[in-house]
Amino acid sequence: MTSTPIIRTFKPDEWRTYRDLRLRALGDAPDAFGSTLAREETLSDAQWAGRLQVGSDNRWNLPLLAEVCSEPVGLAWGRIERSNPERADLYQMWVHPENRCLGAGKLLLDAVVAWAMQTGARYLALGATCGDTPANRLYARATFKPIGEPQPLRSGSLVLGQEMHLQLRESAG
Repeated sequence: MTSTPIIRTFKPDEWRTYRDLRLRALGDAPDAFGSTLAREETLSDAQWAGRLQVGSDNRWNLPLLAEVCSEPVGLAWGRIERSNPERADLYQMWVHPENRCLGAGKLLLDAVVAWAMQTGARYLALGATCGDTPANRLYARATFKPIGEPQPLRSGSLVLGQEMHLQLRESAG
């Protein structure tokens, strides 16, 4: 039985769920993220809890959870740096492989786009691994455009990543 995914913000006390999903994402798709499973497995409980505590300020952060039948199946994180409020970033986008094709990825992306627009950001940026991937097809359908040249995903990596932007509004002036 499948169900429509529900998207909601993480609550600060759900750091264990956030940690478990993030580590599953890094294990499932190690070349889709700038961080690594080995690095994030070393984080303390206090560091995981701290991430969600920082994320509770929805003007600058939007930590999202995707659920199917009340089970956590995905996550995404929208973030705006106070020093550059015209740019919103999408990080940590991931949906469990068994729950893909239910629309959770699109719903997560739509929620971050709506939030970024509501905050007044001019564009939404993300980094994606180069290649024909489900994530890149999702971003292309959402009209993200590549910016600049592909760069190594992380230091020493042969995998290339591409920065992409989605224009949310025209620049003032």
